[in-house]
This record gives sequence, C-alpha cells and structure tokens, in this order.
Amino acid sequence: MKQGKTLAELGRELQRQRLNRQDFLADTRSLEMKSDSCGSILRLSLDRHNYSFTVGDVAHQQIASRLNIPFRYYQKMQTTAPDLLDQNVNRWFNQTPERRMIRVLDGNVRAFLSDRYRRLDNLELCAAVLPVINEMKGANIESCEVTSTHLYLKVVNRRFKAEVRVGDVVQAGFVVSNSEVGLGSLRVEPLVFRLVCKNGLICKDLAQKKYHVGRQVNVSDDAAYELYSDETLAQDDKAFFMKVQDVVRCAVDEAKFAITVDKLREATQIPLKHDPVKSVELLADKFQLTENERGDILRQLFIGADNSRYGLINAITAASKIAKSYERATDLERIGGEILSLPMPQNLLPPPTVASWQSLPEYESVPA
Repeated sequence: MKQGKTLAELGRELQRQRLNRQDFLADTRSLEMKSDSCGSILRLSLDRHNYSFTVGDVAHQQIASRLNIPFRYYQKMQTTAPDLLDQNVNRWFNQTPERRMIRVLDGNVRAFLSDRYRRLDNLELCAAVLPVINEMKGANIESCEVTSTHLYLKVVNRRFKAEVRVGDVVQAGFVVSNSEVGLGSLRVEPLVFRLVCKNGLICKDLAQKKYHVGRQVNVSDDAAYELYSDETLAQDDKAFFMKVQDVVRCAVDEAKFAITVDKLREATQIPLKHDPVKSVELLADKFQLTENERGDILRQLFIGADNSRYGLINAITAASKIAKSYERATDLERIGGEILSLPMPQNLLPPPTVASWQSLPEYESVPA
C-alpha cells in the first residue's frame, strides 16, 4: 500500500486549505475567461470588485462538459488558439446563463459545479470519522493522503483476519474517500490488507456511497457572491455526518470479509487464460494502463511466480505501491478488486446435483 502523509501532516494540510479556500455562487454572465500560452484566468465580478483566479485542470474539464464543448477540441484550443477558447467559453457563459458554484483554493479555480452541489468538506469528514475509528478495537490508519481531487483514509482492523493460503494472512479494513471538487461521491469501501507484502485491495462492488447533492441555496438576485457557513446547512451536514459515522462503524463487516476471502481462495484455483505477457496486455487494454504500469505489473507477476487470478491480483496491488501518484495507486487497488469480482470460469464450476440445489440456502443480495 502506497504511503502518503502522516495523520498529523494530513491535519495540518486540511487546516491550511480551510484558511485558503473560497467558494462562490455566480451567474455565468458575471464570469469571463482570459487565456494565453501560459494558461487561463477566470475573472469574477462580485459586489463591484473584480477577482481573478487561475483555472485548474479539473475546472477546465467541468467547464468544457457543462458548455458541451468536446474536450479534445477544448484542449486543442488551449494549446493552439487560446483566444478562440475564450470566445467559445465567454459566448456560452453569456448566451446560456446559469448559476454555478466556483470552488477556489490558493487562488486557483479547482471546480466548476452545480449550485446544488453539497459541500461535504474533508475537514468536517475527518472530524466526524476519526473519533469513530479511534474507538474501534484493533483499528489503525494504515495510510492517508489528500490530493488535488480526493481525501483518502485507509484503515485496517487487525482483529479480523483469515488465511487465503497457509501462512498467507489477510486482514479486513476499509477506505473512506471524498472529493471536494465533484469527482465522485463520499465512499466507504471494504479493503483487504495482505500482510506478507502489505498490499491493499479495494472491493468497490461492496461500497457504501453518499452523494454531494443538496438543496438549492436561495438568493435574492443573480449577482455573484461568496459562500460562507450557513447555519441551516450546518445542521443538515451534522445529521449527514452522523449517518456517515454509522456507516464507518459497520464498515468492517465480518460476513462481507468472509465472502471476499472465499473469492480470494477461489482465485488461487483459477489459472490465467493466457501466458503472463498476454494476460497483462489484455489487462492494460481493458483498464487503460500506461506502459510503465504494464511493465510494473508484469514484473511483479514474474516475481510472485503465481500464474493464477490471485497472482495477477497481487501483482496489480504490488505495482500500486510504486505508482506515480497516490491517486493512481488507489485506482490500481480498485482494479485489483474488479479482477477479484469477475465470475469464476464455467469449466471450474462444480457440477450441480439435485441434492446440492435443494440444500442451497436463500440469500439476500448485498446492497451496493
């Protein structure tokens, strides 16, 4: 599992971001983009004052999406015709006006969002879930990080463990993740931690999600204005985070962990359909892996000398520890979980008998 910040470093960074963030609700007619070869500036007219902020990559993607400008064309205008980009964006800002939430950090527009976007911020999330994690016997934050797009808390509970093979012990855990810039919901996902190599596997098909959708903030006019804490919204958020606390308390579910361990044991008996090189090539095509990631996974697969589905999963999660970023490392851990969730090949399924079908218990599906 890739290491990020210490918990103390994470706390200091979240406090720093709180002091340096700004949020605005603005009619798009009060916005103007100005671009050159060095990048873009978004100008905002607010109460007879003009503000200027640089525009980040995520905000560019969200502006393009909202204005229905194909992003490849948007990028081409950025690099070869910035004046044309400004004409396109400013024309649609004025011709199809709407109110948007503008999230700014350190003078940079980090998100261009709906006015219904619910600000579930990282500092409040940590304040809600860290006390719950501290109360859990055997729980430990194995890794944590805040990136430009997400917060991650990866927790392992040493009280829940099992063997996949003799001596190959895994422990149960979970990942709490959140995006302040609209790139996904607040999630609590089951995590399996392999002790022998300290790899993490995220089982996102069993995740619990909470979405950043709230009620529209009422305003008396169409002018842009800065958002501050709202008492009613704060009460709504308190109730929301109480629900999140309940989800976290139940995040290490013994039954779900047992299901995942059984799948891992099954995976040890499923041989790869192709040789290691071909298997990794197919994996790279399916999940759009880079050349470096492909090479890292193949190298780990050879080191592990295990040409089963379990061996491939471990190669992916081992490669995540040397990924270029914490964000990408987490993506690879989720890809490992997707490989685990694949159905067992038909030729490996035990033949059903009348007795076995009659004795099967009824199970309710586990909600995602």
